Amino acid sequence: MATTEPLLAISDLAARYGKVSTLREVSMEVCEGEVVALLGANGAGKTTLLNTISGFVRVQAGSINMLGERINGLLPHRIFRKGIVQVSQARNLFGDMSVLDNLELGAAVRNDDLRDDLAKVFAYFPRLNERREQRVKTLSGGEQQMVAIGRALMGRPKILMLDEPSGGLAPRFVQEIRRIVGRLKEQGSTMLLVEQNIALALAVADRVYIMRGGQIVQSGTTSEIGSDPKQLAKTYYL
Repeated sequence: MATTEPLLAISDLAARYGKVSTLREVSMEVCEGEVVALLGANGAGKTTLLNTISGFVRVQAGSINMLGERINGLLPHRIFRKGIVQVSQARNLFGDMSVLDNLELGAAVRNDDLRDDLAKVFAYFPRLNERREQRVKTLSGGEQQMVAIGRALMGRPKILMLDEPSGGLAPRFVQEIRRIVGRLKEQGSTMLLVEQNIALALAVADRVYIMRGGQIVQSGTTSEIGSDPKQLAKTYYL
């Protein structure tokens, strides 16, 4: 469960694409060992927030701090090296390369032995071990998502940011993603989860932030936010 000291602290954050403001006065925290879900309708600013944390979108105002160190303004590769690893909706895999090669790329900045990390990833995703020499572009969408998450885990993230991990997947793979996120949580991983599947998010999250129009409009524990996905969608998404 989470400690009281935030691992990631965002204060009064503002960001924009070109001349269009996309984030306004966003403040949130992610503590070590907790899963924080970020919910909201399409266009609410969720992905922009993850991209801003990762350094791909320039901060206009406010601050992003990790372990008390201000990181906004750093280049994306330096933020990655500090332990913030994002799995994007696009996955950004190398389709002509094998599953194993894609996984090893997640640890490209390290010089140590990868065998223990690979064993952990294959324990999470036994299907990937069976397909380790298979080219990624021949895998199903759900299997490719497993590769993307596995590659991120190879980087030993301090914070794992997942952007719509269940998006576009068949129901059986949605349940698989739910199981994996739950298992990572049990083992103490810290995660920031953007998810349109409200039921999945509520099942694994400790706390929830809801965005609308680039702002945080509600936050709280999962019990405070409510347990009815349909009611949440009606209140905050429509």
